Amino acid sequence: MEILENEMLKIFDQQRNQIGIASREEVHRVGYWHEAFHCWFFSREGEECYIYLQIRSKMKKDYPNLIDITAAGHLLAHETVDDGIREIKEEIGIAVSFNELISAGIFKYSVVKGKFIDNELAHIFLYETKHFLHNFILQREEVSGIVKVKWKEFYDLWLGKIDKVNIQGFEVNKEGQRTSINRFAGRNHFVPHDLSYYEHVIKTIQKINED
Repeated sequence: MEILENEMLKIFDQQRNQIGIASREEVHRVGYWHEAFHCWFFSREGEECYIYLQIRSKMKKDYPNLIDITAAGHLLAHETVDDGIREIKEEIGIAVSFNELISAGIFKYSVVKGKFIDNELAHIFLYETKHFLHNFILQREEVSGIVKVKWKEFYDLWLGKIDKVNIQGFEVNKEGQRTSINRFAGRNHFVPHDLSYYEHVIKTIQKINED
């Protein structure tokens, strides 16, 4: 954990101009704007569209055990946006090339949790996957499970039409064995990204499905 806190990140002003470099610990303590890479996997199975989500490891300092973006992480000071694909390979074991990703733009949002201030310039991408759940190989320090949810249910959850969605997938236990997941999850089981962030992702996937 200490190594992660010492990671060096580029920091920006409100207009997205780079103003320097700071450690990850300082970035979240002071609340500097910094870059992140977010990739949402989705698939089409017949008439149904699914979104893939990770369950964050219980070892994570921030939001342990909560459901989150398929793969995401900070862009380090020496990295460009293209380098963000390393997060996908590291966290969930899927090799993806940058040109396979669909850009969903840059989303600027802020989350404050006590003394933790997360001001992110999130470079959001979508990836239409043909992989099956058993293809995912998890970095257990970061990710404890992978689940999928019907896009329509995910849409209805974040637009307030339903209170829970059915998630299906697997979790890796402390012995390294995969155990099946088939249960319901409410908004409180997800990382508390701003509602406008979830709406942005939902509308982008909706546009792809309509095209």
